[in-house]
Amino acid sequence: MADKIDLYSDRGAKLKAGVDIGAISPLRNKAIKKIIHDTKRTAAVDLAGIEKALAAGRFGGKGRHVPKKAMNFDVVKNADKIVAKVADLIKVDAGDDTNVKSLNGGKQMLVQVPSARIEAGAEYVSSLTCASMGTIQAMIDTFDLNMFNVPEVKAAIMGQYPQTMDLAGGNVKSILEIPQKDEGLGHSLRNIMANHLAAVTKKNAMNTAALAGIYEQAGVFEMGNALGMFERNQLLGLAYQNLNANNLVYGTTKANGATGTIGTVVHSIVERGIEDGVIAPDKKMGSGYQMYKANDVSMWNAYCAAGTLAANLVNCGAGRSPQHTSSTLLYFNDIIEKETGLPGCDWGKVQGTAVGFSFFSHSIYGGGGPGVFNGNHVVTRHSRGFAIPCVAASVSLDAGVQMFTPEMTSGLVGETFGSVDEFREPIKAVAGAV
Repeated sequence: MADKIDLYSDRGAKLKAGVDIGAISPLRNKAIKKIIHDTKRTAAVDLAGIEKALAAGRFGGKGRHVPKKAMNFDVVKNADKIVAKVADLIKVDAGDDTNVKSLNGGKQMLVQVPSARIEAGAEYVSSLTCASMGTIQAMIDTFDLNMFNVPEVKAAIMGQYPQTMDLAGGNVKSILEIPQKDEGLGHSLRNIMANHLAAVTKKNAMNTAALAGIYEQAGVFEMGNALGMFERNQLLGLAYQNLNANNLVYGTTKANGATGTIGTVVHSIVERGIEDGVIAPDKKMGSGYQMYKANDVSMWNAYCAAGTLAANLVNCGAGRSPQHTSSTLLYFNDIIEKETGLPGCDWGKVQGTAVGFSFFSHSIYGGGGPGVFNGNHVVTRHSRGFAIPCVAASVSLDAGVQMFTPEMTSGLVGETFGSVDEFREPIKAVAGAV
């Protein structure tokens, strides 16, 4: 592809110049491919949670309390033994890419199953199943368990499985949902809660948007919506919105950060689009209203995508609250359409997504805050790649005003996945791989 971009960091520092957008494709960029591959092979085990569940006699979540079956095992103190046993159980060959390690003094365990296990399976669940079964066997060996107490230990680890498919009430997590929760083909990578993404990047808003965008756009590629001319459209959006191409997001946010509003971000994006030759004045109406034309339709979409994220960073950052996300998604694009006569981000789908989003998070339904949404949700799935990165970035700016905060829903995922450099700092990783 002929499009050249400069990649900038989350602090506005130039990382790489003259990068062909093909080099950031999920099909080519080694860092993105590693992020996707490691996502499928990584699971988080809450060793402290297992110890607590056993000590309390609570197996499998809410309402499942058997006090007389309580057991006291020093799981955290024996974390090194458990790590070594799990690693030995799940490895395929000596020296393969199996990676098991304890975190936070043994309270959590990161489990990355060897690639051979993922490649030999039809789905991506080997990380979840092998981490769970390996931990059960390691507990048996470490604490000399027998047939009369293994069932409770298994329940403390795997929760209600197999009565439920998603290990409800258990202490092993993947960042991915189980396949049965996907809304359609190719939605697995879009089925990651915004709170998880914010927790993994330690609430760095720019990196959260980057990680969200990588997952969203990789999902778009997987579901077949990035073929032919649509590939360039999706890659430009990934570059400008999520990877801070040409410093558009950071520069716009910084320029509007102190006193700006959604409207001033609109002005910045339109002015930048004119300056860069992406759009140009077209017909002027009798009222004096100036219409614009897009010289490059996909590039205009990328500028709108970058502007949508910048508007969320400015507006939600000012409020320290992600509850503004739906209205920002809506009105940035509504205003930019009225300002130019051109379509907003994702040809109106971001604006449409925002209408449903506000109903589900703010109106008579009010089922949950922005942090629990994902790109697989019936409300948010319609914008293919451009809405959820803004939601996740806004969640990173939350000062704790959500009903369901990242600390509440995503602590285990954040600690374990956040220990991996590529997950925590994806902008730097992608730029380093071009």
